[in-house]
Order: sequence, then C-alpha cells, then structure tokens
Amino acid sequence: MPDESEASRTTQRERQEALEAQIAQLKQEVSNLNRSLAERAKEMSERASGWYDAATDRASRATEAMRTQAHSVSEAVKENPGTISSAMLVGGLIGFILGMLMGQADGRRSRWY
Repeated sequence: MPDESEASRTTQRERQEALEAQIAQLKQEVSNLNRSLAERAKEMSERASGWYDAATDRASRATEAMRTQAHSVSEAVKENPGTISSAMLVGGLIGFILGMLMGQADGRRSRWY
C-alpha cells in the first residue's frame, strides 16, 4: 500500500504544480492585458487632447472674427445713423405693405377690429 499512497502524493503534487503554473501564466496574461489597456488609454487621451486643442483654437478664431465684424457694424452705425435709420424704416414699411397685401389676398373678409 505504500506505493499507492506515494503515487497518490506524486500525482497530487504534479496537479498542484500544474495548477500553480497555470495561475502564473494567467497572471502574466493579465499583466500583459493591463499594459496593453494602459497604452491604448494613453493613445486615446492624447488623441482627445488634440481634438480638444483644435476645437478650442477654431472657437477662438471664430470668436475673434465675430468680435471684429460686430465692431465693424457698430462703427458703421455710429458713422451713418441716418442711413441705418432709413434702411430700418424702409424694411418696416415693406413688411407692413406685404402684410396688408397678404391679408387682403385671403378670400374671407374678416376684420380684426
């Protein structure tokens, strides 16, 4: 019987060693996966940072262009108040006339007053 007991211990020890080897291999694979994920996260972070910087730059340029245009319009209004007033008056009259014509074009003769 001692042979069976010793053979049993040997196979048990072999199983234990095989299991430990598998665990070590799995730990190595997990370590490799973690390293790979860290590299990808760094790449994505750099890419997102580049997109953010480009968007910020474009927004800054657009804001500056709008500011310049608003300043130009403001200066034109200050220099030519009569022209702007006349243009607004003409635009208002044209809108009023179009509204009257559209109101009369309707077949119904209902009045608002």
